[in-house]
Amino acid sequence: MKPKLLVICGPTATGKSDLAVEIAKAFDGEIISADSRQVYTGLDIGSGKITKKEMCGIPHHLLDVADPKDIFSVEKYKNLAEKAIADITSRKKLPILCGGTGFYIHYVIDNISVVKIAPNKNLRAELAQKSPSELFTLLQTLDPIRAKNIDQQNPVRLIRAIEIAKTLGKVPPISSDTPYTVLQIGIDLPDEELKLKIKSRLENRLLAGMIAEVKGLFERGVLWQRLTAFGLEYRYVASFLQKEISEEQMKEKILSESWQYVKRQRTWFRKDKRIVWLRPEEREKMDAQIKEFLGK
Repeated sequence: MKPKLLVICGPTATGKSDLAVEIAKAFDGEIISADSRQVYTGLDIGSGKITKKEMCGIPHHLLDVADPKDIFSVEKYKNLAEKAIADITSRKKLPILCGGTGFYIHYVIDNISVVKIAPNKNLRAELAQKSPSELFTLLQTLDPIRAKNIDQQNPVRLIRAIEIAKTLGKVPPISSDTPYTVLQIGIDLPDEELKLKIKSRLENRLLAGMIAEVKGLFERGVLWQRLTAFGLEYRYVASFLQKEISEEQMKEKILSESWQYVKRQRTWFRKDKRIVWLRPEEREKMDAQIKEFLGK
């Protein structure tokens, strides 16, 4: 019998982390983060990383597992996630994969073959001369499917996607040997409600010291280019600290890009017809789905 895996996914700022803690308490679970920025140490406030207090004693996995100066690949994420799932399952607990990085979730639940392609230094040097918009246009030509679900402003991911597309011609296919029995619960909110939450979240993060966090990362050796590659808050706070934009422009850019990110996340997740979509307050329906899934 395949081990059971519960997934809580959906756009940013919908309350996935708090919900996952509540579900973990109710169903004896442990949480595995599926967030491409929360894997890095020091990216706390800007990434919305859950605090020890907010965890309420529930074990969380795959937080703070990488140095922000290093590239953390989907291969590393998949390997660590599989180990965490096996560990949690061996202790008769329910593994709960929670986050908004659909790419990570997809690789784990559908057992995508990780692309083992060595970096092409010459190609990377050539592509590094191009702007993000030029890279994105090139990727659209080479692999339109991957282009629909990538951060258009992230040169690191764009260059790697082009590198893979030029070698393979497309992203690797889904394996038919899915290793888990999966229930995916998608969390979303109406547009206006979600926009207000994103705005409130930004204000709280600024009050909590997000600008100082980004400055501290730079002082510890994380280059501006690397900070920019983390996107959203880190990209525009880095621009502000370099005096490229004003504080007001920084806020406007973060809000605007956060909403574009929501749209990309929705596009990604809505393609997966296996996801059961619910609002965070629909706990009764949610619990009924989980109980049925667990055979309780």
